[in-house]
Amino acid sequence: MSLPKEWVVNCKHVGKGLPALKYLSRYLYKGVISDKNILTSQGGKVTFSYINSETGKTETRTLPGEDFLWLVLKHVLPRGFRRSRDYGFLHSNAKKKLSLVQLILNVMVKAVEPVIRPQFKCRHCGEAMKHIAFSFMKPT
Repeated sequence: MSLPKEWVVNCKHVGKGLPALKYLSRYLYKGVISDKNILTSQGGKVTFSYINSETGKTETRTLPGEDFLWLVLKHVLPRGFRRSRDYGFLHSNAKKKLSLVQLILNVMVKAVEPVIRPQFKCRHCGEAMKHIAFSFMKPT
């Protein structure tokens, strides 16, 4: 594994509590750029939209394809490294830890509305059926 000889770090104070969580969430919960932000790719040039962190406004930028790919590849972790969202309270199995962190930081999270699923009725008696198992069959 080869590490870069020089690390460029932009450290700045972003606040405490909710402002810090909002700032970090941009980097922990999604990829570098979503498909909807790539507006066009024609003639070897890529046009994409982004939110300027200083002004908070949406802007567009057009770059040669190679330069666009270089910007994206700068966010790829070196071999052997993992994203921080895969560990600790951000791991997918750590819901209790995440709730505790949110409680300590006094972060109010909207309750998830339950999904109302359609009821299946028995063909013979008309009573609502209960799901006890699912079986997935491979298409032939």
